[in-house]
Amino acid sequence: MTLLRPGTGDIPRPVPGPLSRPWWDGCAEGVLRFQRCEDCGAATHTPALMCASCASRRLEWTDSSGRGEIYSWTCVWRPVTPTMEVPYVPLIVTMEEGWWMLANLVGCQHDEVAIGLPVEVEFHRFDDGFVLPYFHLA
Repeated sequence: MTLLRPGTGDIPRPVPGPLSRPWWDGCAEGVLRFQRCEDCGAATHTPALMCASCASRRLEWTDSSGRGEIYSWTCVWRPVTPTMEVPYVPLIVTMEEGWWMLANLVGCQHDEVAIGLPVEVEFHRFDDGFVLPYFHLA
């Protein structure tokens, strides 16, 4: 068996806009960022203009610890594009700060994964400078 590895090839590249730029800039700097509401304290990952909990427009970008635990996962054996390596394991991670993130797992075998295991973020830079976050078992 081979270890799960970061994707290569035809991975779609983002086109950061004003709302998502802090997220992608953080990835390029090796930092996960999320938004926290300054009024109610709720956290969110998907860049937003207003808080989903209280509708405040006072969202602030905050650095994450990059640590969390596996909430859910699956193992994919059918590649989306011919250049994608299988298997790969997408995870939903519950981050320490109370938000959720979807990313792939790397650095272990696909059958080592279990709900509740601790994970940490790691970043992988592609040849064109694009940076994606992945998780490894902590």
